[in-house]
Amino acid sequence: MVTAEQNQNDSVIFILLGFSDYPKLQVPLFLLFLIIYVVTVVGNLGMIVIIRINPKLHTPMYFFLSHLSFVDFSYSTIITPKLLDILVVEDRSISFEGCIAQFSFAATCLVMETFLLAVMAYDRFVAICNPLLYTVAMSQKRCALLISGTYTWGIISSLIFTYTLLVLSFCGTNIINNFLCEYSAILSASFSDKHVTQIILFILANFNTFFTLIIVLTSYIFIFVTVLKMHSASGRHKAFSTCASHLTAVTIFYGTILFLYCVPSSKNSWLIIRMGTVFCTVVIPMLNPLIYSLRNKDVKETIKKLLDTKILHF
Repeated sequence: MVTAEQNQNDSVIFILLGFSDYPKLQVPLFLLFLIIYVVTVVGNLGMIVIIRINPKLHTPMYFFLSHLSFVDFSYSTIITPKLLDILVVEDRSISFEGCIAQFSFAATCLVMETFLLAVMAYDRFVAICNPLLYTVAMSQKRCALLISGTYTWGIISSLIFTYTLLVLSFCGTNIINNFLCEYSAILSASFSDKHVTQIILFILANFNTFFTLIIVLTSYIFIFVTVLKMHSASGRHKAFSTCASHLTAVTIFYGTILFLYCVPSSKNSWLIIRMGTVFCTVVIPMLNPLIYSLRNKDVKETIKKLLDTKILHF
């Protein structure tokens, strides 16, 4: 038997306002986000291909980087096409099922990214602080377990978040003052008791963010202490250079996440929240492959060889 709650949820529609309050910017924003998405797809898929075809890049660091590129590509593909769609069409609606699905997949990718960055920080810690044990500590089996754990926890976290929304009741047309279906906006549209759901959100979201942040910070504290003890200037430079790309990516990612945490929810802050969300969901997936390719000699050499080969064949 179909319950009244199911009937209510079946008729729910969400309206994504996006940037509709800036009508003159719709076309310029569409072109900008389209360019960013193309660069994101080419950059991340290109990074995966480059790592696969170059034997010199078959190391734990690049193994994790290839998975980060896959997660960034997936995350951007879940969010950006819908953003482009609502910028050029008048119908900005999305069904309840579509909204929940977008949130669920996006949450999976976001949790995976936080844990991947933590795993990559641990990898750099082992490489610099325990170089003699690196091949043992970061064996293929250990790397596979770390990646499996990251993907598994990302899926579990997303399922928990999604379930806490599915048990709530919704009805009618609901406005989301953003360009994506994010948790707090969906939650605010429900007329059910949200107390337990908010507690679960608070505990799980803070655990994922601050647990991984502690791993990153602890790893880099040990790295900096180890590097400062090195007597060779060239050794210190080499150690810092191996961490520079990852440290840059971590700073941008966690800086944006913590910024969004600190912005108060008010009518005046909606534009700031939207811009921060754009940076987190659209821009960062584009920046990561650029950061790692521009600062990495092996990746740049592989790209140059591929370009030279294509030019010669042409």
